[in-house]
Amino acid sequence: MAEPALRIAIVGAESTGKTALAQALAQRIGALSGLRSTWVREHLRAWCDAHGRTPRPDEQAAIAAQQQALIDSAAATHAVVVCDTTPLMTAVYSEWLFSDLSLQAEAVAQQRRCHITLLTALDIVWQADGLQRDGPQVRAPVDQRVRQLLVQNALPWALVTGQGNARVECALRAVAPLLHQRADADRKKPAAAP
Repeated sequence: MAEPALRIAIVGAESTGKTALAQALAQRIGALSGLRSTWVREHLRAWCDAHGRTPRPDEQAAIAAQQQALIDSAAATHAVVVCDTTPLMTAVYSEWLFSDLSLQAEAVAQQRRCHITLLTALDIVWQADGLQRDGPQVRAPVDQRVRQLLVQNALPWALVTGQGNARVECALRAVAPLLHQRADADRKKPAAAP
Protein backbone atom coordinates (compact mmCIF):
# COMPACT_ATOMS: atom_id res chain seq x y z
CA MET A 1 0.00 0.00 0.00
CA ALA A 2 1.31 3.46 -0.91
CA GLU A 3 2.23 5.88 1.83
CA PRO A 4 -0.34 8.67 2.26
CA ALA A 5 0.67 11.97 0.74
CA LEU A 6 2.88 14.22 2.82
CA ARG A 7 0.72 17.31 3.40
CA ILE A 8 2.52 20.59 3.99
CA ALA A 9 0.22 23.48 4.88
CA ILE A 10 1.22 27.09 4.38
CA VAL A 11 -0.86 29.55 6.38
CA GLY A 12 -0.45 33.14 7.46
CA ALA A 13 -1.81 36.62 7.30
CA GLU A 14 -2.44 38.35 3.99
CA SER A 15 0.49 39.44 1.84
CA THR A 16 3.03 37.19 3.54
CA GLY A 17 4.12 35.31 0.41
CA LYS A 18 2.11 32.11 0.81
CA THR A 19 1.43 31.57 -2.89
CA ALA A 20 4.99 32.21 -4.05
CA LEU A 21 6.31 29.99 -1.27
CA ALA A 22 3.90 27.14 -2.08
CA GLN A 23 4.90 27.13 -5.74
CA ALA A 24 8.63 27.33 -5.07
CA LEU A 25 8.58 24.81 -2.24
CA ALA A 26 6.68 22.18 -4.23
CA GLN A 27 9.09 22.61 -7.13
CA ARG A 28 12.18 22.36 -4.91
CA ILE A 29 10.88 19.32 -3.02
CA GLY A 30 10.16 17.54 -6.29
CA ALA A 31 13.59 18.38 -7.70
CA LEU A 32 15.50 17.44 -4.55
CA SER A 33 13.59 14.33 -3.52
CA GLY A 34 12.31 12.92 -6.78
CA LEU A 35 8.89 12.61 -5.13
CA ARG A 36 5.82 13.48 -7.16
CA SER A 37 5.05 16.92 -5.70
CA THR A 38 2.44 19.57 -6.36
CA TRP A 39 0.93 22.66 -4.81
CA VAL A 40 -2.73 23.47 -4.29
CA ARG A 41 -3.90 26.96 -5.11
CA GLU A 42 -5.96 29.11 -2.77
CA HIS A 43 -9.61 28.57 -3.67
CA LEU A 44 -10.69 31.93 -2.20
CA ARG A 45 -8.67 33.80 -4.81
CA ALA A 46 -10.44 32.02 -7.68
CA TRP A 47 -13.78 32.49 -5.93
CA CYS A 48 -13.28 36.27 -5.55
CA ASP A 49 -12.14 36.57 -9.17
CA ALA A 50 -15.20 34.65 -10.39
CA HIS A 51 -17.71 36.55 -8.24
CA GLY A 52 -16.09 40.00 -8.32
CA ARG A 53 -16.45 40.36 -4.55
CA THR A 54 -15.45 38.87 -1.22
CA PRO A 55 -17.68 36.17 0.28
CA ARG A 56 -20.55 36.71 2.67
CA PRO A 57 -20.62 34.91 6.04
CA ASP A 58 -22.97 32.23 4.70
CA GLU A 59 -20.53 31.43 1.86
CA GLN A 60 -17.48 30.78 4.04
CA ALA A 61 -18.21 27.11 4.85
CA ALA A 62 -18.46 26.15 1.17
CA ILE A 63 -15.18 27.94 0.42
CA ALA A 64 -13.44 26.06 3.23
CA ALA A 65 -14.92 22.76 2.03
CA GLN A 66 -13.78 23.36 -1.54
CA GLN A 67 -10.26 24.23 -0.37
CA GLN A 68 -10.14 20.93 1.49
CA ALA A 69 -11.53 19.05 -1.52
CA LEU A 70 -8.74 20.47 -3.69
CA ILE A 71 -6.14 19.35 -1.14
CA ASP A 72 -7.64 15.86 -0.87
CA SER A 73 -7.77 15.52 -4.66
CA ALA A 74 -4.10 16.45 -5.01
CA ALA A 75 -3.16 14.07 -2.18
CA ALA A 76 -4.77 11.18 -4.05
CA THR A 77 -2.26 11.47 -6.91
CA HIS A 78 0.91 12.97 -5.39
CA ALA A 79 3.46 11.99 -2.76
CA VAL A 80 3.86 15.57 -1.50
CA VAL A 81 1.17 18.25 -1.47
CA VAL A 82 2.03 21.84 -0.56
CA CYS A 83 -1.14 23.73 0.33
CA ASP A 84 -1.39 27.46 -0.39
CA THR A 85 -3.66 27.89 2.63
CA THR A 86 -6.15 25.56 4.28
CA PRO A 87 -9.63 25.80 5.80
CA LEU A 88 -7.92 27.06 8.96
CA MET A 89 -7.43 30.46 7.32
CA THR A 90 -11.08 30.58 6.27
CA ALA A 91 -12.03 29.89 9.89
CA VAL A 92 -9.68 32.59 11.17
CA TYR A 93 -11.04 35.19 8.76
CA SER A 94 -14.64 34.14 9.52
CA GLU A 95 -13.92 34.85 13.16
CA TRP A 96 -12.09 38.10 12.39
CA LEU A 97 -14.61 39.53 9.93
CA PHE A 98 -17.91 38.05 11.09
CA SER A 99 -17.34 36.92 14.70
CA ASP A 100 -18.22 33.43 13.46
CA LEU A 101 -16.51 30.54 15.24
CA SER A 102 -18.59 27.82 13.56
CA LEU A 103 -15.88 26.75 11.09
CA GLN A 104 -13.12 26.39 13.65
CA ALA A 105 -13.58 22.81 14.88
CA GLU A 106 -13.71 21.32 11.38
CA ALA A 107 -10.81 23.51 10.23
CA VAL A 108 -8.64 22.30 13.12
CA ALA A 109 -9.62 18.68 12.39
CA GLN A 110 -8.56 19.12 8.75
CA GLN A 111 -5.35 20.86 9.82
CA ARG A 112 -4.46 17.76 11.86
CA ARG A 113 -4.28 15.85 8.57
CA CYS A 114 -1.29 18.03 7.59
CA HIS A 115 2.09 16.70 8.61
CA ILE A 116 3.39 20.21 9.26
CA THR A 117 2.07 23.74 9.08
CA LEU A 118 4.37 26.50 7.89
CA LEU A 119 3.37 29.92 9.22
CA THR A 120 4.62 32.77 7.03
CA ALA A 121 6.14 35.59 9.07
CA LEU A 122 5.17 39.24 8.74
CA ASP A 123 8.62 40.19 7.44
CA ILE A 124 7.47 40.88 3.86
CA VAL A 125 6.15 44.33 2.94
CA TRP A 126 2.35 44.37 2.57
CA GLN A 127 1.10 44.83 -1.01
CA ALA A 128 -2.40 45.47 -2.30
CA ASP A 129 -3.85 42.56 -4.28
CA GLY A 130 -7.39 43.12 -5.48
CA LEU A 131 -10.40 42.12 -3.43
CA GLN A 132 -8.67 39.86 -0.94
CA ARG A 133 -6.55 42.34 0.96
CA ASP A 134 -7.93 44.31 3.88
CA GLY A 135 -4.75 46.23 4.69
CA PRO A 136 -1.55 45.90 6.67
CA GLN A 137 -3.35 46.63 9.95
CA VAL A 138 -5.03 43.19 9.97
CA ARG A 139 -1.83 41.19 9.61
CA ALA A 140 -0.69 41.24 13.25
CA PRO A 141 -4.03 40.20 14.79
CA VAL A 142 -4.56 37.49 12.17
CA ASP A 143 -1.02 36.21 12.72
CA GLN A 144 -1.62 36.15 16.47
CA ARG A 145 -4.88 34.21 16.10
CA VAL A 146 -3.31 31.63 13.79
CA ARG A 147 -0.47 31.11 16.28
CA GLN A 148 -2.98 30.69 19.11
CA LEU A 149 -4.91 28.03 17.21
CA LEU A 150 -1.76 26.13 16.27
CA VAL A 151 -0.47 26.14 19.85
CA GLN A 152 -3.81 25.51 21.59
CA ASN A 153 -4.48 22.52 19.36
CA ALA A 154 -0.91 21.15 19.57
CA LEU A 155 -0.51 21.23 15.79
CA PRO A 156 3.05 20.79 14.47
CA TRP A 157 4.22 24.06 12.96
CA ALA A 158 7.25 26.14 12.07
CA LEU A 159 7.73 29.83 11.37
CA VAL A 160 9.03 30.66 7.90
CA THR A 161 11.04 33.86 7.61
CA GLY A 162 13.31 35.61 5.14
CA GLN A 163 13.09 37.16 1.71
CA GLY A 164 13.02 35.40 -1.64
CA ASN A 165 15.09 32.22 -1.79
CA ALA A 166 15.99 32.54 1.90
CA ARG A 167 12.28 32.04 2.70
CA VAL A 168 12.17 28.89 0.57
CA GLU A 169 15.33 27.57 2.25
CA CYS A 170 13.81 28.23 5.68
CA ALA A 171 10.72 26.22 4.65
CA LEU A 172 12.89 23.40 3.28
CA ARG A 173 14.77 23.16 6.58
CA ALA A 174 11.45 22.84 8.41
CA VAL A 175 10.16 20.03 6.18
CA ALA A 176 13.49 18.19 5.72
CA PRO A 177 12.91 15.74 8.61
CA LEU A 178 9.57 14.72 7.10
CA LEU A 179 11.14 14.22 3.69
CA HIS A 180 13.88 12.07 5.23
CA GLN A 181 11.25 9.96 7.03
CA ARG A 182 9.39 9.49 3.74
CA ALA A 183 12.58 8.50 1.92
CA ASP A 184 13.43 6.01 4.69
CA ALA A 185 9.93 4.50 4.55
CA ASP A 186 10.18 4.16 0.77
CA ARG A 187 13.57 2.42 1.04
CA LYS A 188 12.22 -0.08 3.59
CA LYS A 189 9.30 -1.17 1.39
CA PRO A 190 9.66 -4.69 0.06
CA ALA A 191 10.37 -4.87 -3.64
CA ALA A 192 7.43 -5.79 -5.85
CA ALA A 193 7.33 -9.38 -7.02
CA PRO A 194 8.36 -9.84 -10.69
